[in-house]
Amino acid sequence: MRKPVVLITGASGEIGHGLIERLAADGRRAIVTLDLKPLAPELKPLVARQLEGSILDTNLLDRILSEYEVDLIFHLAALLSTRSEFTPTTAHQVNVEGTLNLLEFAQREGESHGRPVVFIYPSSIAAYGLPDLETKARAGKVREDEYNTPTTMYGCNKLYCELLGRYYARHYKQLAAEPLAGRVDFRAVRFPGLISAVTVPSGGTSDFAPEMIHAAAKGEPYACFVRPDTRIPFMAMPDGVEALLQLAAAPQRALTRSVYNVGAFAPSAEEIRELVLEAFPGARLSWGHDVKRQGIVDSWPTDVDDSAARADWGYAPRFDLHRAFSDYLIPTIRRRYASGG
Repeated sequence: MRKPVVLITGASGEIGHGLIERLAADGRRAIVTLDLKPLAPELKPLVARQLEGSILDTNLLDRILSEYEVDLIFHLAALLSTRSEFTPTTAHQVNVEGTLNLLEFAQREGESHGRPVVFIYPSSIAAYGLPDLETKARAGKVREDEYNTPTTMYGCNKLYCELLGRYYARHYKQLAAEPLAGRVDFRAVRFPGLISAVTVPSGGTSDFAPEMIHAAAKGEPYACFVRPDTRIPFMAMPDGVEALLQLAAAPQRALTRSVYNVGAFAPSAEEIRELVLEAFPGARLSWGHDVKRQGIVDSWPTDVDDSAARADWGYAPRFDLHRAFSDYLIPTIRRRYASGG
């Protein structure tokens, strides 16, 4: 008998850390992880098995398929936005071909055990592409189906994988004699910038916000790479993890779409800097405008309309801007570096 488990790819990243802790505390499913990097030592006791390897390794995926019965997948593995611009071909391999491998894996699992595999996919506001600042200001809160013209490789990858997931869920091999769609229950969350107090930033173009906080806590100077007036949506990492878990648990009949916006607060870079200086008055935070990275951030919306997520599966973030800083980010990060973390 294969053992029933939840599979998490990219488990050693920022989202994976919080997700493993929450799933382990819940205790209803054993956890199997797959990542190129080993898990942090404190996470290893929480999982049933840790596999080190690539989502491009189909032999490894076949081994998981033979040993475990997977009915829930959190596919977190990805090459993030900044690095993807330097290595677009590699980004396509990891972000698209890797996701295709996982979707095919889920399809085979669903066909094997006779019920849909819930496939949770973290997408990104990088899937948007607004043409100029005037349009960005006029657009306000952007809905899921607006401005889907990304300017980055990462954004193109994410948008295409959203469409791939929808294809597997609704139209897979639609000319086959027997219906094969519906074995994958694909659900995507289009995340804004995620700010974590537990893990350090790892290459996202929205990381100017967490980079400010971590640098200030360490007493290191930091030159923010965007203009002070730059504004995009953000959310605290615990709310991001909660959103994935809520969407995974939602009854399929309640969902009106396959891709959902989520948001929480949308401060300017200057507003973030002021909050960091309030917590760390001696922080050396300056502006080091990077024109190219600025152009990418300017193509993302000022904020997102997440009314569909709120209506369909009860999305409601706990942290607004000030609570995110006062109750989560500042005290947790302060303790981290005070203890030499």
